[in-house]
Amino acid sequence: MVLSKTASESDVSVHSTFASRYVRASLPRFKMPENSIPKEAAFQIINDELMLDGNPRLNLASFVTTWMEPECDKLIMASINKNYVDMDEYPNRCVNMIAHLFNAPIGDSETAVGVGTVGSSEAIMLAGLAFKRKWQNKRKAEGKPYDKPNIVTGANVQVCWEKFARYFEVELKEVKLSDGYYVMDPEKAVQMVDENTICVAAILGSTLNGEFEDVKLLNDLLFNPEFFFCSWDTPIHVDAASGGFIAPFIYPELEWDFRLPLVKSINVSGHKYGLVYAGIGWVIWRNKEDLPEELIFHINYLGADQPTFTLNFSKGSSQVIAQYYQLIRLGYEGYKNVMENCRDNMLVLKQGLEKTGKFNIVSKDKGVPLVAFSLKDNSLHNEFEVSDMLRRFGWIVPAYTMPPDAQHVTVLRVVIREDFSRTLAERLVIDIGKVLHELETLPSRISAKIVLANEEKDAVAGKEKKDVQNETREIITAWRKLVVQRNKLNGVC
Repeated sequence: MVLSKTASESDVSVHSTFASRYVRASLPRFKMPENSIPKEAAFQIINDELMLDGNPRLNLASFVTTWMEPECDKLIMASINKNYVDMDEYPNRCVNMIAHLFNAPIGDSETAVGVGTVGSSEAIMLAGLAFKRKWQNKRKAEGKPYDKPNIVTGANVQVCWEKFARYFEVELKEVKLSDGYYVMDPEKAVQMVDENTICVAAILGSTLNGEFEDVKLLNDLLFNPEFFFCSWDTPIHVDAASGGFIAPFIYPELEWDFRLPLVKSINVSGHKYGLVYAGIGWVIWRNKEDLPEELIFHINYLGADQPTFTLNFSKGSSQVIAQYYQLIRLGYEGYKNVMENCRDNMLVLKQGLEKTGKFNIVSKDKGVPLVAFSLKDNSLHNEFEVSDMLRRFGWIVPAYTMPPDAQHVTVLRVVIREDFSRTLAERLVIDIGKVLHELETLPSRISAKIVLANEEKDAVAGKEKKDVQNETREIITAWRKLVVQRNKLNGVC
């Protein structure tokens, strides 16, 4: 991230091996060069540096799509110079297809309410703004204060929810997790709702362990007068960034979408299991009444009247084209096949890890196809050491601690994408076995710390002893000089 980049003296220049055929001088790393260079040199310099990046297919930390068909790559390149705001047809087609997928209450001839975004982060910002403005309008009409909005979520939400709360001055009320229960508890969430709650956000596919939160139970509790006695009509937003393109195809019976009356908006990431390269997300509203009209801007200086509700204006249209390609290319059958294959590969990996006898599986079979797991015994070596040593084999497997109040639990997580094959799953299990075997031959991190502490202690003690000896030697030498001088003065030979 550019805001936190610090350059050392050795990093001030960019050097390239093969670009030396065109230029011999190095380029400044953080300043624009004074002179132009040949296009071949610019390409080679950047290409050489890109070789240092990790292999995207072995980056098992990311949910983002890393492979698309060559035909779609050609469409992306053909539309890479087109501006999203100049497009009208393709985004609308995608919005309507996704709205029908989420069971929005619209007829075949009706137009769905939604918009394409850079990703789910922008989609969540827009949905949150709609909830906040609608709540404010209602409070104003009732003559009540409207300066302290809040939103109820689980502590497992993605950081974009914290960004929304901080950027748009909304209090974030988080339901704490507990040992063995790593998603939002609907009953605890409902207890935190008050008259200032603009919505409750449920996650369809937790980033931490892939689990689907119980949106139906949340909806029923908010409707239940025995449990929830106040008629605040608190709406629900479903963050389906990861699960929105999974549940409709392999868990069609699961009620989480617009079939539930309190679900007013849903966001989904096209660049995750929508199977598009990074840079596309979607937010869909239940109907027009759920998106306040004053948030929509109308422009006509691009040739026609265009409604717009986004945080940015110009952006590339290639990802929208790619999403449209995937929707018509794969259809319901294709997406179902891809998601079932991801789930099958997830089970292969899970079973392989279970056979080692070394891990507890934290993730659920029903959810986003990923495997989250922790060491049964981390007294000698922990999950962070496993993560570090897997990098030697090229794997990028993140290790992290759970949010409050389960922060004592550390897990590793492997995301199963379309490009993660059964062969890769089996190879990963083998490499994890090698790592575990190597760790068993190494001293434990605690023992290592004790040895290091003892060595430091011995070094300090040795230094102190040496200092005392030197000081004693200096005193003796000084006394000898003093005695000699006195004897000379007294005439003693």
